[in-house]
Amino acid sequence: MMGNNGFKVGIYIRLSRDDGNIESDSIVSQRSLLNQYIKENNLTKANEYVDDGFTGTNFERPSFKRMIKDIESGKINMIITKDMSRLGRDYIGTGELIEKYFPNKNVRYIAINDGIDTFIDNTNNDIAPFKAIMNDMYAKDISKKVKTSLRSRMKEGLYVSGRCPFGYMKDKINKNHLVVNNEQAETVKLIFDLALKGNTYHYIAQELTKRKIKTPASYYNYVWNTKCIIENCVSQEYGIWVDTTIKSILTNQIYVGDTVQGKTKKINYKLKKTVKNNPNDYIIVENTHEAIIDRDTFNYVQTLLPKNVKRPEKKRFYLLDGLLYCGDCKHRITVRYQIKTGRSYTTCNYYRTYSKYHVCTSHTNNYETLERVILDNIRDVCKKYLDKNKIKDSLKNIKPVDNTLKIKKQIESLELTNGKLTNNLDKTYIDMLKGIIDEEQYIRISENLKEEIENNKLNIDNLKNENSEFKKQDKKIIEKHIDEFLSLEKPTRELIVNLVEKIYIYQDKNIDIILTFNND
Repeated sequence: MMGNNGFKVGIYIRLSRDDGNIESDSIVSQRSLLNQYIKENNLTKANEYVDDGFTGTNFERPSFKRMIKDIESGKINMIITKDMSRLGRDYIGTGELIEKYFPNKNVRYIAINDGIDTFIDNTNNDIAPFKAIMNDMYAKDISKKVKTSLRSRMKEGLYVSGRCPFGYMKDKINKNHLVVNNEQAETVKLIFDLALKGNTYHYIAQELTKRKIKTPASYYNYVWNTKCIIENCVSQEYGIWVDTTIKSILTNQIYVGDTVQGKTKKINYKLKKTVKNNPNDYIIVENTHEAIIDRDTFNYVQTLLPKNVKRPEKKRFYLLDGLLYCGDCKHRITVRYQIKTGRSYTTCNYYRTYSKYHVCTSHTNNYETLERVILDNIRDVCKKYLDKNKIKDSLKNIKPVDNTLKIKKQIESLELTNGKLTNNLDKTYIDMLKGIIDEEQYIRISENLKEEIENNKLNIDNLKNENSEFKKQDKKIIEKHIDEFLSLEKPTRELIVNLVEKIYIYQDKNIDIILTFNND
């Protein structure tokens, strides 16, 4: 073993919030202890590495990484810490360093308070792995306590997130209370107004970008690195609105005055990576701050969103686009224009994607004829609705729609579909084994099938949680919509989405029109 003068010492100091307010763990105290040890043992300090405010459960710390770099370059060959917990609290990572990395690089490691010196054969070195485990358990315990404390505060309705949702800012008096940011709130109101008119996320995003309305990212001073849209460059001062931002705002319950937290959770206390929680596990406390959107408007927008999403922006406008569903498999029906015939036709999305698996049929209809028939039917129902004297007689033989039964059938249909998809997934694997398809084709097909299965599972969960009661609107509002509808030869998209919930089209050409009001 070389003499003490042959060591180039690096002292490593770390402090994080995990350590509380223990004076002996402070940066000053650690530095003093380490410098005193160097002096007493006639050592030479080559460098000092300090990570202030960094957890010991991972090793992505700037000064720690600099220290490792200096080991690799030969600048230091000895490391001293106050104790092992300063080096790290992850027992796997700490063990790898002490038992593998340091010996391999011929680096001497000393943890003063733990009595560990890797260049001396003593019993303290033998129990180092157990100390590493205890340090890890301490970090885990601290993590649990922090999580419990945060959840407790969330349940009290206190806002504990670092960043405020768009439209709000933190109260200067109470940092756990939200107050309205008037400038941003006007944008939130505009987004909801546009959604009420039946516009898609994509359309709303484009509209806000054209109007040069600042995005949330612009307020947070994010750096934008994006190309110009069409011919007009959008200034970095405003940013570019995207569909996901619009969706997150339109579906965020916080705008009705409720605090919604606990949407994500960490995989474990050692990783920063988070996963989404089930909506049923969200912590929601009502009426904790001033609302930007009234509750009735927010709830009504939620009923419109399924009609407005997943509708690609097309060159041709279709009045019923987004409202059409396959009556057999319950997936969406899209409208496509054929250049050869100069006409538009409907097609079941599910059939079009997986036609070779025979999971559904085409449901092809001439769109123009279909739209005319549907509008005529809606007009008939609207006229009867307004005719107070005749409505009972004209509809007395029509049974009211059992919404619970409808949901049950949809769930059964999706479960049946998932069974077929699972079988197809198995068949595809067998096809690959037989050499009918190659591995690349198998991966592509299997990923599509798995994605569809997961989407169906989500739809099943949503249906199970769906309120079985029909949405009821105020009669005056209904009559206002109906009067406007009947007065127009060609109704607007806004009127249609206010009157129609869904339209189911069956292969046998039968049609079910589900209205937003009870017409019995």
